[in-house]
Amino acid sequence: MDFLPDRFNEVRLLVVGDIMLDRYHWGSVRRISPEAPVPVVQLQRTNETLGGAGNVAVNLTGLGCQVTLIGLCGRDQRAETLKALLDSKGVSHQLIADGSRPTVTKTRIMAHKQQVLRLDEEAVHAPAPEILQQIETRVTQELPHCQALILSDYGKGIYASAGLSTALIDLARHQKRPVLVDPKGTDWQRYRQATCITPNTAELEAVVGQRLEEDEALLIDSAKIVRARFDLQWLLVTRGPRGMCLLGPDGHVSLIEAQAREVYDVSGAGDTVIATLAAALACDAPFEQAAHLANTAAGIVVGKLGTQPILNSELSTALHYNDDRHYFPYSAAKICTLQGALAKVQEWRAAGDRVVFTNGCFDLLHPGHVSLLYQARALGDRLIVGLNTDASVRRLKGSRRPILAEHDRAAILGALACVDLVLHFDEDTPLELIRALRPDILVKGSDYSPEAVVGKSLVESYGGSVRLVQVAPGYSTSRIEEKVICGARENPA
Repeated sequence: MDFLPDRFNEVRLLVVGDIMLDRYHWGSVRRISPEAPVPVVQLQRTNETLGGAGNVAVNLTGLGCQVTLIGLCGRDQRAETLKALLDSKGVSHQLIADGSRPTVTKTRIMAHKQQVLRLDEEAVHAPAPEILQQIETRVTQELPHCQALILSDYGKGIYASAGLSTALIDLARHQKRPVLVDPKGTDWQRYRQATCITPNTAELEAVVGQRLEEDEALLIDSAKIVRARFDLQWLLVTRGPRGMCLLGPDGHVSLIEAQAREVYDVSGAGDTVIATLAAALACDAPFEQAAHLANTAAGIVVGKLGTQPILNSELSTALHYNDDRHYFPYSAAKICTLQGALAKVQEWRAAGDRVVFTNGCFDLLHPGHVSLLYQARALGDRLIVGLNTDASVRRLKGSRRPILAEHDRAAILGALACVDLVLHFDEDTPLELIRALRPDILVKGSDYSPEAVVGKSLVESYGGSVRLVQVAPGYSTSRIEEKVICGARENPA
């Protein structure tokens, strides 16, 4: 079968569900209020992102798919913000204004990257019959142009009337389109005859009425009963660090091991799973292959801080390292194309992060390299490392170099906690990479003079700065290479 991520741009998906606006107010806490025993947050910045079904849609566009999103919003200014965010992410949308509810908004007060308080604005009552009819009509118009349907139920009202989900599932089945459901609550009759439901363990436990997390056999037996009870073709249970459990026709059970080794934030992982699963099925992938792909995507996004979508470049890199080098659990989520890096930088800047850039061959990574990288990261919030390709290293260092291939060097760099992204560049200098990324801070070692730093004038022209950090004495890849060669000569096999 073709490499699936390369085919995602050929498909269109339809997402229908609860759309939310996620607002983050970032600040710092230095004192307790004299008015009440609560922290005083000194506000520094605010950013807004898409949540709920909006995040599912953004995951799909991140994968390269075309997507249409249908959902509800209020008649308020936040609805305009929601539309602008969807437009900026390339999501085609049909938001139906309902004057009886506000645009669902979650406002989080954050201090030192910790959540202090969350404010929810919502109304979760069922839409009026005429609103439900509008939704069904629009789905009827859009579904023939899409390869799969996702129902994203966040319990915020759109599926409060079970008749809507039943009608949409019937419509998809009639048109032979797979319909995938991210469920909410315990009334799964509303999802009956869906192609697949993707609950997490807690959501499955709520339906069966008992604890399942610690007993794998009981979880499998319970999931089989649930799949049969609601006449589902497949049931995919996401189990956090335990991976996934996939159940299908004829008693098929597949336990999929979790791929993440470092988990920073599980927010939005379920959205990534259902988006990736749907994208793969839309490309006619076998269900088990689609589930494995979704598992890989989830392993990437939980390694990010905050709700961030999967990118096609990240998934492609992860698959490459999974298949060939097995480095993915530690570093592949950080190895990126320029296109993926630009998307990341945009997200970071929206959150107010300062981006640091440095570059080098990093052949035989040694303590001197590590010291430089950690010093560079301390100057800002995110560190991007430009890495010379093998061809570039040979031109700079001679035919005996590099000692380690470019994918090995990238994997080692990506395993460092201080490194946020690694990009290869094939030119002799990183000037074009710097021009594209526009880092806030450009870093080199103190063995350079400021005038010799490639990109100095460019970075300073838009208000950035160049910093030289202390070089740890006594470390050199060339010296290590010579020592190894001399040792081999003195102690031949």
